[in-house]
Amino acid sequence: MDLKPHLSRYWLNTTEKDSTVFEQQVHEVCTTYQNASRLHEQGHYTISVDEMTGIQALERTAPTKPARPGLVERREFEYKRHGTLTLIANFNVATGQVPTPSLGPTRTEADFAKHIVQTMRLDPAAQWTFVLDQLNIHQSATLVKLVATLCEIEGDLGKKGHSGILQSMQTRRTFLSDPTHRIRFVYTPKHSSWLNQIELWFSILMRRLLKRASFISCADLEERILAFITYFNHVLAKPFKWTYTGRPLQA
Repeated sequence: MDLKPHLSRYWLNTTEKDSTVFEQQVHEVCTTYQNASRLHEQGHYTISVDEMTGIQALERTAPTKPARPGLVERREFEYKRHGTLTLIANFNVATGQVPTPSLGPTRTEADFAKHIVQTMRLDPAAQWTFVLDQLNIHQSATLVKLVATLCEIEGDLGKKGHSGILQSMQTRRTFLSDPTHRIRFVYTPKHSSWLNQIELWFSILMRRLLKRASFISCADLEERILAFITYFNHVLAKPFKWTYTGRPLQA
């Protein structure tokens, strides 16, 4: 009886009610990860992308006291707030690098579309696959129009809320996830952030920088996040060993 009733851990349950749809989406994400290295050799980018919102620029009101024999590090409990930032970050599944991060005060569909444009400037003519969740700004009319322009897709896109490709998030998601497009978006199931590799990198950022740091301003916070990303890309970057193939997990 290997029971440990004193232990517990958080568990994230998908809100996708159709088990068949859930399994198909999981399989597509895992297949995308498995093919990333091979496609990278052919000049195809596979990018996991998401936002880390509400990153607080907290300044401790007293210096941290370092660890010493018999005492752990001690951080001041009180702090000053200097505002928040949103980080839109990419994780290159094949290389493990974090290219072209975006930092700013908001997370709008315009912010996200601008981030995609910024990312694709690395190699404008290449094929791109983005793995991301089903947030509304990831399925926006702005993003559809951008992809149609960059892929030189002609024709009437319709009208948001009324007709055509732009009608609803479902119709826009179908267009954006079309495998025949040079720029394609692969969506994780609802409430399944554990399938998005950028979330693993966010935990690295939290542990190595944000958790113990003190920031005197949002500008200081931005500067140090960008410096950490530069350091990570040069010293620590490597692809995650993704072994999950999409088989059902034990609850």
